[in-house]
Amino acid sequence: LLAASAVLEALLIVISRERWQLSRIRNHIVVVGSGELTTSYLRVLRQHSPNIPVVVVDLTIDKVREQELAETFDVTVIIGDVTHEFMLQKLRLHRAHRVMLLGDDDFVAFEAASKILRLYPRLESKVVLHGGSLRFLRAMQETQIARQVVQFNSYNLAAMGLVSSTLIDHFERTPNQDTVVIAGFGLFGQTILEELQNKAGSQIDLVAIIDNEAYRRMQIVDEQQKSKTYYERLVYQGDTSHPEVWRKLTEDIDLSRGEPVVIMGTGDPANNLRTALWIKQKYDNTLVFVRTNDTSEFAQAVGEEHGVHCISITQLVEDNIPLVWLD
Repeated sequence: LLAASAVLEALLIVISRERWQLSRIRNHIVVVGSGELTTSYLRVLRQHSPNIPVVVVDLTIDKVREQELAETFDVTVIIGDVTHEFMLQKLRLHRAHRVMLLGDDDFVAFEAASKILRLYPRLESKVVLHGGSLRFLRAMQETQIARQVVQFNSYNLAAMGLVSSTLIDHFERTPNQDTVVIAGFGLFGQTILEELQNKAGSQIDLVAIIDNEAYRRMQIVDEQQKSKTYYERLVYQGDTSHPEVWRKLTEDIDLSRGEPVVIMGTGDPANNLRTALWIKQKYDNTLVFVRTNDTSEFAQAVGEEHGVHCISITQLVEDNIPLVWLD
């Protein structure tokens, strides 16, 4: 009885503390999701707004992750389903400043956004929604809910940063139109191509795509992206690490001319780095980029030693989070 009483008392203390914290909160940011994107957002947020109240909510959070978020970023962490009106009321959204939907399920994010804006219409344009599927985001573009929220994709943010901060300067510095090779045509590679078309299409002479599913993915891109292309495009289906693929590409494209850009953008950092070193050794004139997910001291050191540029998706996202999302 004493043990049961102690457990019950401790539980009531926790519940009371959470209720007390939320009852006093105002002008706060609600972050839905507890993954790595949430970590990136909170890290940047705390650099710009160290004192703004933040509530992190997710359907499930393990104790270690809950403690990490609470202690590292000084946030209130609660477990709950944001598609339930009871939970939305508990989050005091009538007093909230912004809602960041950073979870992993695109459909749930739109469902939550729909309910939030029905209950709290003043939050229109204050709800930021991350979509993991570019195809789904584009399919939703003409819906009312999409016009009421701010949509983004993390790979799109990263690609925007790479093109704007580095590639544009390279294209402007080189005297002739440029050649770009994108090895790995997943979401990151697709968004790089889109950014190149939007911001540097006239400065590019040729784009080559390499991917195991290159033809299918290129068809999806052509279906979704309606912008005109002003450059030649070559598509090579195959493994980005297979010598035969590169043999075919170098038969069609002379990588020894000018300063071609080669982006090793697959989700396999080891393969990216190994292939990048081979390319740089064979074609020292190329500007080679190696994708990693998190910042890698090892890849950075090897890259500096051999003249290749390592780009972290996490760092690119954090560098390009709009300032308006941070206050």
